Amino acid sequence: MTSPEKSMLRRAPRPEGAPPQRSTANGTSGASAAPTTRLNKRMAELGLCSRREADVWVDNGWVKVNGRVAEMGQQVSATDRIEIDKQAQNQQATQVTILLHKPIGYVSGQAEDGHEPAVVLVQAQNRWREDHAPHRFNGGQLRGLAPAGRLDIDSTGLLVLTQDGRVARQLIGEDSSMEKEYLVRVVYLGTPAAAHAPTELQPIHANDPVSTNVQAVFPPAMLAKLRHGLSLDGQALRPAKVDWENPEQLRFVLTEGKKRQIRRMCELVGLKVVGLKRVRIGRVMLGNLPQGQWRYLAPHERF
Repeated sequence: MTSPEKSMLRRAPRPEGAPPQRSTANGTSGASAAPTTRLNKRMAELGLCSRREADVWVDNGWVKVNGRVAEMGQQVSATDRIEIDKQAQNQQATQVTILLHKPIGYVSGQAEDGHEPAVVLVQAQNRWREDHAPHRFNGGQLRGLAPAGRLDIDSTGLLVLTQDGRVARQLIGEDSSMEKEYLVRVVYLGTPAAAHAPTELQPIHANDPVSTNVQAVFPPAMLAKLRHGLSLDGQALRPAKVDWENPEQLRFVLTEGKKRQIRRMCELVGLKVVGLKRVRIGRVMLGNLPQGQWRYLAPHERF
């Protein structure tokens, strides 16, 4: 077991005026009325790590609660003191987050239907020459590297691949409201045939959609619908920021990520997406990163 001087204390926030804690045999607070939650969930809520990572740390004996070595599945309260060993922090410090400009034709996750996963592009020769992050690429950085958010096979732009559970939770956790920005090229197929049948479209001309100056013919009321008022899979969508970037291209800013969400939203208002590119996640921009190349998330960058 690691000696106390080799560990770093991270405290859960404690309410003002809270009475002194009384430790029980399992190291948790003795206040019977205090609500509790699983230790791994509490650690994730505090931003210390992901739940899976927390379980690994507990299994390795790298976590203490109120000075006692934690047990798998242990319940803790908001006032319990959580202590993380330096070995866990050192392991976490080696984890990388990679920003990839995904081309069309690659899937975000595991290979499917003969299409390669985008992670195959993370090779030394594809690292952007202008990436000045203080990391040296090695094969170990591919272990556990997973996409934090989808970008479908027909779309291009910023894809985040990470080993860090904290980053994944921030971007795609169930309570995440991280902004994601897209440039979306569209053509106009027509207006909905009836209010009760929003997907039955009356074409302007069969097989001849409006592909130039779409903005001029697209009803403002439908633009308002894109911003707020649509539902997918029986659930109302969160409000979105949607504006014309130019007469054939919309700029979307979403705070959720349903499967093929933008394409399906556009279908509901008579638009067809012919090009989609993600250009921003939170405060991190795609910028000048060339297609098919990648860079590390820099130490100073935050989503």
